[in-house]
Amino acid sequence: MHRLFFYVFFLLISASLIPKANAQKRYTIDGTVKDAATGETLIGASVRLKELQQNGAATNAYGFFSLTAPEGDYTLMISYIGYETLSQPIKLNKNSQLTVLLVNNNTLKEISISSNSHKNDNVDNPQMGVNRLDLSQANNVPVIFGEKDILKTIQLLPGVKSTGDGNTGFYVRGGGADQNLILLDEATVYNASHLFGFFSTFNSDAIKDVSLYKGGMPAQYGGRLSSVLDIKMLDGNDKNFAVQGGIGLISSRIKVEGPIVKNKSSFMISARRTYADLFLKLSPDSATRGASLYFYDLNAKFHYRLDDKNTVYLSGYFGKDVLGLKDNFETNWGNQTATLRLNHIFNNKLFLNTSFIYSDYNFVVQSFSSNNDFKVTSKIRDFNLKEDFEYFLSDKNTLHFGINGTHHAISPGDISSSNNSDVNPQTIQTRNGLESTVYISDDWKVGSKLNFLYGVRVALFSLLGPGKFNTYDANDMLTSSANYNSGEVVQTYINAEPRFSVSYKLNDQNSIKASYNRNTQNIHLVSNSTASSPTDLYVMSSNNIKPGISDQVALGFFKNSVNNQYEFSTEVYYKRLQNQIDYKNGAQLIANQDVESQLVYGRGRAYGLELFFKKRYGKLNGWIGYTLSKTENQFDAVNRGNYFAATQDRTHDLSVVGIYKLNNRWTLSSTFVYGTGNAVTYPHGKYNIGGLTTLYYSERNADRLPAYSRLDLGVTFEGKPHKRFHSSWTFGLYNAYNRKNPYTITFQDNPDDPTRTQAVKTSLFGRIPSVTYNFTY
Repeated sequence: MHRLFFYVFFLLISASLIPKANAQKRYTIDGTVKDAATGETLIGASVRLKELQQNGAATNAYGFFSLTAPEGDYTLMISYIGYETLSQPIKLNKNSQLTVLLVNNNTLKEISISSNSHKNDNVDNPQMGVNRLDLSQANNVPVIFGEKDILKTIQLLPGVKSTGDGNTGFYVRGGGADQNLILLDEATVYNASHLFGFFSTFNSDAIKDVSLYKGGMPAQYGGRLSSVLDIKMLDGNDKNFAVQGGIGLISSRIKVEGPIVKNKSSFMISARRTYADLFLKLSPDSATRGASLYFYDLNAKFHYRLDDKNTVYLSGYFGKDVLGLKDNFETNWGNQTATLRLNHIFNNKLFLNTSFIYSDYNFVVQSFSSNNDFKVTSKIRDFNLKEDFEYFLSDKNTLHFGINGTHHAISPGDISSSNNSDVNPQTIQTRNGLESTVYISDDWKVGSKLNFLYGVRVALFSLLGPGKFNTYDANDMLTSSANYNSGEVVQTYINAEPRFSVSYKLNDQNSIKASYNRNTQNIHLVSNSTASSPTDLYVMSSNNIKPGISDQVALGFFKNSVNNQYEFSTEVYYKRLQNQIDYKNGAQLIANQDVESQLVYGRGRAYGLELFFKKRYGKLNGWIGYTLSKTENQFDAVNRGNYFAATQDRTHDLSVVGIYKLNNRWTLSSTFVYGTGNAVTYPHGKYNIGGLTTLYYSERNADRLPAYSRLDLGVTFEGKPHKRFHSSWTFGLYNAYNRKNPYTITFQDNPDDPTRTQAVKTSLFGRIPSVTYNFTY
């Protein structure tokens, strides 16, 4: 594996160092681009020399850039959406380092919803299937209960489908909800939902940048088959102290940030809590008064600039949900993450990010019944160390390479109980695994029109002892059993994951792109629910479970028009999935020592067409996204081995978002969504045994729920401007025309005629108003 890494690395460097005839002296400008008011680094800012139209760069995920050009006199242009463009003459006769401060243009009368800081980036960039989410855009999109929610907003993009009402889970290009890698400051978040999916774990006040990769995934990302959602927290204001918050009908939030040492270090702390449980205490019913129903989350980040070449960051997330009924039961679950990171600049061309990452997800289910008391605990815990290098080899080549090692520990669910309980205690073995990866990629600008992004990621996964490990045959019969000591290797898988993207500019406003990427996945979710649940069961690749593999190809056309005010794109994709996991009918997943005997394995395929039209700025802006797609699975033990529609298969999916700046104080917004109903299995008959009706089911997922549609409305009213204080009111109406979208449909005997069967539809939400007061000081 390491030989392959260095061989590819040598080839890339050799290709880029071919000597050029009559080469001029070349010098490099490097530095960091920051917000002048807060000191926050700006991700994706455009840096270019005006006189060299094709010579440009963009700041990386940490605000760093490096630009090399021939000796000469130039005009340096640095721009970022929502900021005043910096233009200054520069004499390039030596290497130089800059710290650039851009001024936020608060005088803009229009809203910009561009997903890229560089206005033509969607045409120029070779990457496909990537969306950068502007958080000011997300703040104007109406969502349920009036809570700003980035996960709800990305579900409005083409190729991304919601798992249903009240859920923050999502499907990307036919992949399952567990096939999305969700990162918060580089730490994996395994369950990104609060209150069973009504809210996401991400408090928008604490977020700086959100990037979603649906295809053409860069080589530094891996571990999931379908997408990467990369979320980065704010570093904190190192200039001045500031307070921001909001008070809503169901929750409140507050953020405090400021300098520790001015212009050198800062902190940011953001907290949010619901208070439905406080209203329950007003109930006349004693059981209701003792009920628990709330969540809280806390984001914190600190950074310190040691010198011009070294900056250290420490960030963390802590969240918990509690749901319970006094003297009956309680369920609580939560995520904890921590990231310690060092940015080091070796020189004007080589940048290193070193990260040590901790991630923990756990849940507890407890019953207090006198004869049936028990407690179930489960957790998944990761320790991750990674080194990511970025080498600005020349003005044509930027190399990304690095290594990553993650130790996984999964405790599926231990049961404890008292001596008087009817429930027997049980301990399920903790499984350990080591995931190691090495990657390299090259962003190569061949000329003014052609651009390549190519590389390879090599993933090695080892299942480790201690524990007892069973092996099952194709009929799920136990064939062997072996015990392993701590650290002993039970099974190892090695997979190479090539990545390739290319773009060709037809002209300054139009381009075509193509991509291919392979991904593998070794942490799998086994669940009998489409909704996110705290009791979701995670398993590792093992001697029975092979790594999931996906191969995706895509082709797209991208166009900007009217001075980049309008953006249009169309992409077609085909994805092939191997080693997919499902469960047998009637499988027992929780507290099962032999859960691998309950699983079946198969394959899947997904293909579709995505259309996206966006108006980037103006008094009226927004976007329209449409997806036409098909997603199918195939398991030998299901539907006689024929392909069948996956649960997430939806033929049509449409989203329309509109934002209108009425004047300086009033902003109107609306969202309309429509989608084909999910694939479901309805009974095709019934029979009576001993007076009990038994339903008969035939083909899996051969039927459909009714189509889903919804209209949401929002209004934001800005308070009168003050020098230090700003406030606003946000009003929302979720499901404005009160559509009763089906959440579930069940079947039962008609009470008036038991020979007939009636369908009973359950809907979660009708029309829901909301109001939130926001403030900044």
